[in-house]
Amino acid sequence: MARNSVATQLVDVLVAAGVQRVFGLVGDSLNPFVDAIRRTSGIEWVHCHNEESAAFAAGAEALLTGRLAVCAASCGPGNTHLIQGLYDAHRNGAPVLAIASHIPSREIGTGFFQETHPERLFVECSHFCEMVSIADQMPRLSYIAMQTALGRRGVSVLVVPGDVLQGEAEHRGWRSDLVAEAAVAVPPAAQVDRLAEAINDADTVTLFAGSGVRGAHAQVMALAERINSPIGHALGGKEWIQFDNPYDVGMTGLLGYGAAYEAMHEADLLLMLGTDFPYDNFLPQDGRIAQVDRDPSRIGRRAAIDIAVHGDVAATIDALLPVVQRKPSRAFLDDMLRRNAASLEHVVDAYTHDIEHHTPIHPEYVAALLDDIADDDAVFTVDTGMCNVWAARYLSPNGRRRIIGSWRHGTMANALPHAIGAQSAFPSRQVISLSGDGGLAMLMGELLTVWRHRLPVKIVVFNNSSLGMVKLEMLVDGLPDYGTDHEPVDYAAIAAAVGLKSIRVTDPANVRAALEQACAEPGPVLVDVVTDPNALSLPPKIDAAQVKGFALAAGKIVLGGGVGRMVDLARSNLRNIPRP
Repeated sequence: MARNSVATQLVDVLVAAGVQRVFGLVGDSLNPFVDAIRRTSGIEWVHCHNEESAAFAAGAEALLTGRLAVCAASCGPGNTHLIQGLYDAHRNGAPVLAIASHIPSREIGTGFFQETHPERLFVECSHFCEMVSIADQMPRLSYIAMQTALGRRGVSVLVVPGDVLQGEAEHRGWRSDLVAEAAVAVPPAAQVDRLAEAINDADTVTLFAGSGVRGAHAQVMALAERINSPIGHALGGKEWIQFDNPYDVGMTGLLGYGAAYEAMHEADLLLMLGTDFPYDNFLPQDGRIAQVDRDPSRIGRRAAIDIAVHGDVAATIDALLPVVQRKPSRAFLDDMLRRNAASLEHVVDAYTHDIEHHTPIHPEYVAALLDDIADDDAVFTVDTGMCNVWAARYLSPNGRRRIIGSWRHGTMANALPHAIGAQSAFPSRQVISLSGDGGLAMLMGELLTVWRHRLPVKIVVFNNSSLGMVKLEMLVDGLPDYGTDHEPVDYAAIAAAVGLKSIRVTDPANVRAALEQACAEPGPVLVDVVTDPNALSLPPKIDAAQVKGFALAAGKIVLGGGVGRMVDLARSNLRNIPRP
């Protein structure tokens, strides 16, 4: 292939943009692009075993670094495999560029072998999706795609037929500067004044934080201190707001715990900060709500909003603090802190009582130990389902740890591919995959990717031989669980056959030693922990119909679960309540 081909030009553009790797699976129409990577220094090809995993991996890299990440797939089925991971990256706001190669140009529209229409296929999960029909369109279209992904924080797709990739490049040396860092959105003064007036008029205010509070921890604490406000959070906000937080009252939603639900519903004003929390049935529908977001399209999507503010959370609070009056009473805040602590104390016995003798092993116990053992700057990747529950309740944020999951798309099997992307971007950082056995089974081929690239990922499998979250959903609906359980599988044996070091744990007394051994190993390790399939979790509030569903479906079931170090946090926050 010519050294000045479109494929070579595209790779050169990626290198100039700071891209260090491309995740994908070689094949057919994509081969010219992969060969160009082989011949170019400064960029590597990370061979995955499913294009879906390649997109997940790119999404995780982009989320952790904030930089553009790239995945690629060959025509037809290769492209369609990308879909799941691209949806996840797009909804997570990860700047990802997908290179989707296409069938030969002259065959498009003829029903040719493996023909799809990728320029239509990816429209819903991207901000930009265009086909490069002739060499003359490059590299301009590649720069547009990259800038759109970076500027709008989501996916761009560049569709390129294989013959165009092989063709002669026409605009060599063409360069365009990229804007990777977004400007701060400062709210209009009139919006700030309206919000300040609403806060000043309310006797009680609750703050509810989402992922948009990243970088605004100090400002949110200052506002809570000024107005004596409890702070609840969505799962997306957990890692950015829960640490060093004397106003924390837990999390609401399907995975919720503590007093966040009560604080949000009993306050005179709920102030939503940087959150697109999707479950409107957990939001008050008859109270006053204000919402701050840098993306105005998200405001009012979940509930009727009384005061809408367009701006970054930190910039908004900086403008707000000089005009917000101090609230003299802590009564509401202290009441919610007490309720939060009582709620957590009530369930703590579920994971501390007789754990050394309980088999199958409590999954809560595994997560709590993992939280204790993991590095202070560990990256956790979390499968959808019950692993979400254990991560939400047991992993303790500290401002340095990261927790990555499919929080918005909610797909299975994301944890291991996300870990591949995280570890590729940070080879010396501890990366731990909390994998459900259902998720691991779905994309088990990525164990081969971990071994092939010698990625030192620690894979902790919560092996309960069940699709636990689906079982819970069926029970809540009053249905007997059906199709959720399967025969036991020895994932440690499978991992060992692949070449990975593996440890299987069936005795709770051995859990800590197994996790410590895995974390101390320099290379990849899989820890297969046989856990209790009946360890399920209820949301903080359920309605009568759901309770009836449980009564119809099961006479007795283990619900709730402990909340790890959050009990200690709640206890310590009680010490902030002034003594009379």
